[in-house]
Amino acid sequence: MINDFKPTVSAVSSAVEKVDADALVLGVAKGPEGPVLLPNPLADKAARSVADSLKALGASGAADQLLRLPGVDGFKSETLVLIGVGQLTGEADGGVSLEALRRAAGSAARQLSSASSIALALPAATIEQVSAIAEGAAIGAYSFPHFKGSEEARSQTPASEIAVLTELKDKHTKAAVTRAGVVGQAVRAVRDLVNTPPSHLYPESFAETVAKAAKSTKAKLKVWDDKDLAKDGFGGLLGVGGGSSRGPRLVRVEHSPSRPAAHIALVGKGITFDSGGLSLKPANAMTTMKLDMAGAATVVAVVLAAAELNLPVKVTGWLCLAENMPSSTAQRPEDVITIYGGKTVEVLNTDAEGRLVLADGIVAASEEQPDAIVDVATLTGAQMIALGSRTVGVMGSEGVRDSLVEAADVSGESLWGMPIPEEALTGFRSDVADLTNTGAREGGMLNAAAFLREFVGDRADADPKALDPETKRIPWAHVDIAGPSFNDKGAYGYTPKGGTGVTVRTLITYLEGLTKA
Repeated sequence: MINDFKPTVSAVSSAVEKVDADALVLGVAKGPEGPVLLPNPLADKAARSVADSLKALGASGAADQLLRLPGVDGFKSETLVLIGVGQLTGEADGGVSLEALRRAAGSAARQLSSASSIALALPAATIEQVSAIAEGAAIGAYSFPHFKGSEEARSQTPASEIAVLTELKDKHTKAAVTRAGVVGQAVRAVRDLVNTPPSHLYPESFAETVAKAAKSTKAKLKVWDDKDLAKDGFGGLLGVGGGSSRGPRLVRVEHSPSRPAAHIALVGKGITFDSGGLSLKPANAMTTMKLDMAGAATVVAVVLAAAELNLPVKVTGWLCLAENMPSSTAQRPEDVITIYGGKTVEVLNTDAEGRLVLADGIVAASEEQPDAIVDVATLTGAQMIALGSRTVGVMGSEGVRDSLVEAADVSGESLWGMPIPEEALTGFRSDVADLTNTGAREGGMLNAAAFLREFVGDRADADPKALDPETKRIPWAHVDIAGPSFNDKGAYGYTPKGGTGVTVRTLITYLEGLTKA
């Protein structure tokens, strides 16, 4: 569930000698002739002493390299820490990109788990640098010990006080640091939800967790239980969730300011555990399937962050929650289900379930005529084959797709725009229904997007005589986070092992961009 740990992040402009923290963190980069100590607030003599010792200490400047040294005389910090930021770039920003600073700060916060307070003395001469450092630290200060057996293990948390040292005055940095704290909280919430075992997180408990989290904001909430879903005809959720003793839910969460600049609908796939249904997955393919609700977790975290930041954009989140299990009540291959709104789908593979619950949510979101719809889902293994475990695929209407890629560039995440080929839908033809739920294996990520596009509604003001469906359809994008949503390898930068919270930052940046347009 969403845990209460919230580190305090602040920007501090007082002299470094007065800063009281367990650890003082300096940055080291890889220069053309060896390690380079980055600009910092130390006195010249102390800075030269550290710089002259880098090679002897074994410092390389490589990203994630962390060295602990005894504190420098005259400073309150007991430990001096050197964190690698990677290769100098020679850019106008001093040779270190904002993302390199974000990752270095996050890596330090992640690795200094024994320190209750840290001070980050990384290059912070601009608001953008302060923001990147604060955000990286807020994201990196994360742990998930909550299901450990001992109370001591459960009580362990990362640094609870994080200071970003800068010469900028508080009045200039306050908004940036506040935003960084909200973004960090949203990312940590997604990680908490993704990491929670399916024994504890299922559709009903997920909906209850969202309701509890929304109480601290002005966000509005509506929940459909299985009886409501049957009454209103949400066949995708009912079909996928029919095999579980724990029924499906649809949750609508809304941030609605008084004079919104735009209305964006976010639709999230929330399969709290995916066994594959009667098309059962192999045993080793089930071991990470608690992650299959990362899309819904991302959506609710972004909506609540928008409310917390009071963004002047209306954001409605649709969480499509179900548990995909095999049983005598599970949907069968060759069953035909009716998606909300009336389209029918022949289910040929019960493990292609995410698109079915998303279809319900996309149709429901379309009825409200938003300016754009963005769905977020751990949808296809093909995403990982095409783009790996750190790059997200995004498809859909050109304007929304490209805006999301631009927002990712700003926020430091990796999104790659992909096409939806003209022939992508041909594999979904059915002899008995409007569509099947499986298409061609080749280009599976692109084909799945073509399937989802069939459920995006038309704009109310569209010309009914227009021949091109794209000119009539509500602008829409599909974001496939299958691989990047979960890190099953070693931690790096601000990214821990387990749930990552990928695209939270991109979506918040995208919403902020709409307010400036």
